[in-house]
Amino acid sequence: TMREAMRLVLEHEGFEIREAADGHAALRMVREDPPDLVFLDLNIPGTPGAEVLRALKEDPATASVRVVIVTATGEEGRRHVLSLGADEYFTKPFSPLALLRTVERVLQGGAGAGADEPLRLPEDRLAVVLVVGVNGSGKTTTIGKLAHRLAAEGRRVSLAAADTFRAAASEQLAAWAERAGAHLVAQQRGADPGAVAFDAVKAALARGSDVLIVDTAGRLHTKTPLMDELAKIRRVVGKAGGTIDETLLVLDATTGQNGIAQARAFTEAVEVTGLALAKLDGTAKGGIVLAVREELGVPVKLVGTGEGPADLEAFRGRAFAERLVRGSGG
Repeated sequence: TMREAMRLVLEHEGFEIREAADGHAALRMVREDPPDLVFLDLNIPGTPGAEVLRALKEDPATASVRVVIVTATGEEGRRHVLSLGADEYFTKPFSPLALLRTVERVLQGGAGAGADEPLRLPEDRLAVVLVVGVNGSGKTTTIGKLAHRLAAEGRRVSLAAADTFRAAASEQLAAWAERAGAHLVAQQRGADPGAVAFDAVKAALARGSDVLIVDTAGRLHTKTPLMDELAKIRRVVGKAGGTIDETLLVLDATTGQNGIAQARAFTEAVEVTGLALAKLDGTAKGGIVLAVREELGVPVKLVGTGEGPADLEAFRGRAFAERLVRGSGG
């Protein structure tokens, strides 16, 4: 059936699916735990679909939930559906392409998800990007790819190895700096991260760098030390004459809900301005993008799509949805 086909496609892309047998059950389920998106058939058994829609939109607790009406009607009927308060419609007969294009519109314009947001890097002064994330998330690799991307755009890039806790962190960053043609500021293991950041800002300003990317420690024992350390780095960056323009949180897209739980601790500890999803290749499911945007309230700005230095892209809802479509085999 169409319902089963929709469920299979969405589950394949990593979305959590809940189903209601009738209109009354749908109302109760949405009110108890509002989802990101509701697909509603006007011919649902029990309470008529139009009444379910009206009830959801009139209830302040569920008014912001996006509702897509599943309909087989023509253009006039579709206009009527939207006049009832639906956010979108999805027409029969079913096709994965049409379904994922609907998901695309949700990703681009849905409540809480936000539109595409590029990195905010000023061009009239040194731009500073602070990068945070747990060890193993792909943080250092993402920094290296970002340095490569910015250098390819003609920007002069400096890197600060302020993750002085993890063994071989500076060496790994040094390798990426060499590949990207970036300048690296590092000290011995165990050095004060704030001192590294301070020296890096001074060096970047002296060299006329356009962008400074600051790596930070990935350990997360408790939120307080993390907050204290990152707050110190912010202070010393300012004292050295810099301004942090972006704080990017790197999240391993293959870790699902476990990764989101770890990431939430970072967003509660520091003001994150954007997410970089690492390892978003054939092994990761697309639903993670919507999940992090909705659950963390932070826009996805960068996605890592492979192992190569050029495999880091600005997140684009349309391009992402098209990739999902191709991955679903049409």
